[in-house]
Amino acid sequence: MAALQKHKMTIAEFLDWAQYREGKYELVRGEVFAMAPGNLHHARAKLATVNALSAAIKRAGKPCEAIIDGPGVALDDESCYIPDVSVYCGERAPGTLLLVPDPLIVVEVLSPSTERLDKAGKLADYFSIPSIAHYLIVDLKRRHVIHHSRGEDGIIPTRIVREGDIVLDPPGITIAMADTFGG
Repeated sequence: MAALQKHKMTIAEFLDWAQYREGKYELVRGEVFAMAPGNLHHARAKLATVNALSAAIKRAGKPCEAIIDGPGVALDDESCYIPDVSVYCGERAPGTLLLVPDPLIVVEVLSPSTERLDKAGKLADYFSIPSIAHYLIVDLKRRHVIHHSRGEDGIIPTRIVREGDIVLDPPGITIAMADTFGG
């Protein structure tokens, strides 16, 4: 990934710039990066994951919403990621928002161009946001989900889930690991 502009942007500048462009971009420490388009496996996994989370939210009767792509997750004034899927809880956000309000769960489906960043840099960055309780990484090649969660005393326990259920508490929902792969 190569930066697209010469001067550093703030999130406000980035959001203004990005909303009029085709494609997917992220802002990392003031630099804009274009995201490579995903293949059908990637798209199906994102859709399957948002569907699994939405169904779990509905089953549990939680006031939460699962969102695919779209709105960003602000890390600070100069960094904004666009997770493949995110979940927030509380009052339904207006459709015009460009940032997920108080994200609780973020999901990245691994792709060759972002795998290293998703597994390392984003882990620390996402957990710098106090509202984030879970970071799921869907690994299509290895057919597992890496579940990082916010533990006590700032410890981030990690589980590699190959089968069975993934319990996400908070908000108190459960998804079947197999439902994240999209067939």
